[in-house]
Amino acid sequence: MKFVFPTSRVKRYEFPTHINDLVVDRADAETSEVFVVVIRHGKAPPLHQHDDTEQVFYVLRGTGVLSIGAKRKKFPVKPGDVVRIPPHTLHSIECNSKKSLVYLAIDCFLGGRPKNEPTWDSHARVICQQNGWNYRQAKKF
Repeated sequence: MKFVFPTSRVKRYEFPTHINDLVVDRADAETSEVFVVVIRHGKAPPLHQHDDTEQVFYVLRGTGVLSIGAKRKKFPVKPGDVVRIPPHTLHSIECNSKKSLVYLAIDCFLGGRPKNEPTWDSHARVICQQNGWNYRQAKKF
């Protein structure tokens, strides 16, 4: 069982809208996963929700705007801010600084690791399929 996960050894997934550097795979935990998100200036992941997950973000660098709900209510985010995304909540976060927005993301699964996507890699395949992205281009490790 692993207890320490160096951020110097991550698995990178480069999607068209953002980068996810996987630190702790859901396969290595019972109810969580951890990754670092990098969003370049003017980019944002698509508005989406997680029905099986509560998310917590800790902003490390850059600034952005968090959009919540179908009406996309806006909230500014900056280094040192902690963001909580409840389950079933539409959300997206856009980088509005010249430097990339970088944040640590912790997913906390309701009821344990998702059975239909038991690894981060299986989840990344679903993300790519849902958005029409090429999984082979996204996977960088």
